[in-house]
Amino acid sequence: MTDAWVKVAQLKTSEALRGRLAALGLDVPVDDRILTAAEQSPLARPLAIGDREVGNRWCIHPMEGWDAESDGSPSPHTLRRWRNFGWSGAKLLWGGEAAAVQPDGRANPRQTLATPENEGGLRRLLETAREAHRERFGRVDDWLCGLQLTHSGRYSKPAAGPLRPRIAWRHPLLDRRCGIEAGDDRPIWTDRDLEGLIDRYVAAAGLAWRVGFDFVDIKACHGYLLHEFLGARERPGPYGGDFIGRTRLLRTMIERIRVEWPALMIGVRLSFFDLIPFEPAAGPGRPSDFQALLPYRWGFGVSAANPLAIDLEEPLRLVGELERLGVVAINLSCGSPYYNPHIQRPAAFPPSDGYQPPEDPLVGVARQIQAVRACKEAFPSLPIVGTGYSYLQDFLPHVAQAVVRAGWVDSVGLGRVVLSYPELPADCLQIGQLRRKLVCRTFSDCTTGPRKGLISGCYPLDPYYKGLPEAETLRQFKAPAKSGDAAGH
Repeated sequence: MTDAWVKVAQLKTSEALRGRLAALGLDVPVDDRILTAAEQSPLARPLAIGDREVGNRWCIHPMEGWDAESDGSPSPHTLRRWRNFGWSGAKLLWGGEAAAVQPDGRANPRQTLATPENEGGLRRLLETAREAHRERFGRVDDWLCGLQLTHSGRYSKPAAGPLRPRIAWRHPLLDRRCGIEAGDDRPIWTDRDLEGLIDRYVAAAGLAWRVGFDFVDIKACHGYLLHEFLGARERPGPYGGDFIGRTRLLRTMIERIRVEWPALMIGVRLSFFDLIPFEPAAGPGRPSDFQALLPYRWGFGVSAANPLAIDLEEPLRLVGELERLGVVAINLSCGSPYYNPHIQRPAAFPPSDGYQPPEDPLVGVARQIQAVRACKEAFPSLPIVGTGYSYLQDFLPHVAQAVVRAGWVDSVGLGRVVLSYPELPADCLQIGQLRRKLVCRTFSDCTTGPRKGLISGCYPLDPYYKGLPEAETLRQFKAPAKSGDAAGH
């Protein structure tokens, strides 16, 4: 049970964290203190990406906002988030926003769209972040900003109500969760539909180029469409089956974008490994019953013999293919927040529709760090961004600068922590200290809120969100769960 664990927030020194990691048998380096740029912090070193030099090793991950207008254009809430991104001090803004390339691919009714009708909205996002960065740091020539292009596939929800999935193939464990009954083949993409989808991605990339983004991120992670296709062994035809077929959709998009928009850089955010879907339980989540499904054929980067274990053979092969295709950098994540969030987003407090973690979240942090390390060792010349650091909380910079110094990763990505504490990168490099009251404690409200239809944000720590009417609505949603244990805070 979670209560038996020593939560990272209870650890007061770097030495204590090292002791806890050692007790768990985890190999994660921890520095004793946060170094500033003047003290030659490894995080202050520039990083070459494509033909650009990025000013430091901090990265902000793309957000799946639930605060755009219904037409996909930015609301004041969205623009505030992007201003914070620019103000943060991170020199790499990876994709910024998960922008759907067509309306039916939105993961929620208030997700940003990368469609021609929203060209002005995308330009406002970019200009807001860029001008905030220029205002605080005086220059933007060492600041790199992209736009993440996505289709949510199985987890599409473009309007209120239930999911409206569009899937690559039938999944014996996930179909029913997504409202797909046995024999219902209507949501499966046809090959002809996919040809049109490729055109949409290429058009969205051109839109990003016209707006002024430095690169596009082709999102292939977290159970969304392009990630699902990587595991499409059971799909017949050119976009499934063997490794070449399962990676064809992603590769074709990249090849087409490079031909039609040759000056636009391309990155890929990739779920580098996966595990079996987990089931909610009264206590810790438990893996779905998979004994009748062996060898397991419904994932990517997961062992066919034991889907509770990762297998990096195909993911490493794919990264090699992406490097060959001219992808300038890879941002590595894992799994899915929908079916195994404890590996994708380690935390002590799950969202309201999640489950208690079945392992110490430090195990999940270390799993991601070591997988990224393996990728970096295999591809030393390809810039790699790492994920999964938020649970480290006060010690996030101590580990970040240690893994960068060790050469295990090139850039450390920040996700939900930026919602509560956008200035974390600047504070680390300028003063070598954190403002502890702002540090994300992984309460998961930033997930619970959107899952309940509320706008995205940090309700516990950000005064802006604390003062909104949605904060009280969120408290009411969570009240029943508190009596049972902790759907989070």
